[in-house]
Amino acid sequence: MTLKDKTTVTFYNGLTTIGGPMIEVAYNKSHVLFDLGEVYRPELNLPDESYQTLIKYQLIGDVPNFYDPAITGKQLDHTRWEHAAAYISHLHLDHSKALNLLAPEIPLYAGPITAALLPVLNQNGDFLLPATNHEKGYTRSIIPAKYKSPITVGDITLEVWPSDHDAYGATGLIIKTPDKLIAFTGDIRLHGYHPEWVKEYLTAVKNADLFIVEGTGISWPEHIGQEFTGPKNEDELTEKIVQLEQKNPKRQITFNTYPTNVERLLKIVEESPRKVVLHAKRADLLKEALNKDYHYYYLPGEKKYESLDPKLEIAYEDLVKDNHEYLWQVVTNYGDLMKNGLYIHSNAEPLGDFDPAYKPFVDALERQNIEFVALRCSGHADDKELKEIIGLVQPRILCPVHTLHPELAENPYGDRILPKRGQTITL
Repeated sequence: MTLKDKTTVTFYNGLTTIGGPMIEVAYNKSHVLFDLGEVYRPELNLPDESYQTLIKYQLIGDVPNFYDPAITGKQLDHTRWEHAAAYISHLHLDHSKALNLLAPEIPLYAGPITAALLPVLNQNGDFLLPATNHEKGYTRSIIPAKYKSPITVGDITLEVWPSDHDAYGATGLIIKTPDKLIAFTGDIRLHGYHPEWVKEYLTAVKNADLFIVEGTGISWPEHIGQEFTGPKNEDELTEKIVQLEQKNPKRQITFNTYPTNVERLLKIVEESPRKVVLHAKRADLLKEALNKDYHYYYLPGEKKYESLDPKLEIAYEDLVKDNHEYLWQVVTNYGDLMKNGLYIHSNAEPLGDFDPAYKPFVDALERQNIEFVALRCSGHADDKELKEIIGLVQPRILCPVHTLHPELAENPYGDRILPKRGQTITL
């Protein structure tokens, strides 16, 4: 290290898209990369998800000296870079899907919950992109970071802090170089289960030299609040589900949530007046990753999970005939549901109007006379929360990412940068 060394930040992806940030911080012969996701654009109808295709459509960043040479055909430059590491902020695919593309020798860090859940989510090989020269369900090693404890990567120090998002175990990152303090929020909000964690993290990075903040909530200026219709926080969402059960004592009620929204699911199980029954795959995820047991069912012909307690199984035939005892998770076979039933769609797939599969899904339920109720609570800060988040940090330089309109985020406390894809800045 010499006095002439400077901290540089390179922005490879996820700047004017919702999701997919890939950002490198470097100092001297040390560098770190975060995150490792893929931008979600189902409308592209990709021919495949090969490395070459993802690069062509800019769904991942063209990042040198991090990807597996077996995939890129390019060797890592270990002379230029003596120390390297990568980090993923949370489970969502736009932040994690490409993690198996990382070179095997580069350590990958995540919060402990993320590190525990991802291999289980990918055990069938249908969650993450595949790793070269490994079986389909392989997930590369993820090191569970101890919260708030320093991780040394040559001249760079990382700290992983608990945060709040609608992905269980979401974290924020603090990066310290010999001359700068940088923070990367991952996806963040103040209206979730743990606003106190978020504020503690933001306080720890007050006056950061560079604050890289997620800004999904300001992506639709022509429809302010579009992302935030419905319940204003997670507790209100759970209350509305309970109210629907109480108002419909003799009606079949089913629901679905996104697989990584574990904390919401646990709260639904805890608060529901009816017995909650999960699809076996979801119950297996909770058992394998968190050692939690819940009632579950199998669809006809499905494989059995050794992790699950047979005493907790509910017969599928009993569920499809039930109109009062169960609140159960439905994932397919919607044609088996009772007419005049109620289905609660809580940030489940298909995710929304932007997905071509969404309208046909809703229309099919309507043809069965099944009431469709969308109960969502955003995992992102709205425009007011974003201003509060920025105010808590008061950064020297603000860099909004993960949004269609980064220019709408302002920094009253210093400068703002709106980098181009592939641009490097020196702090």
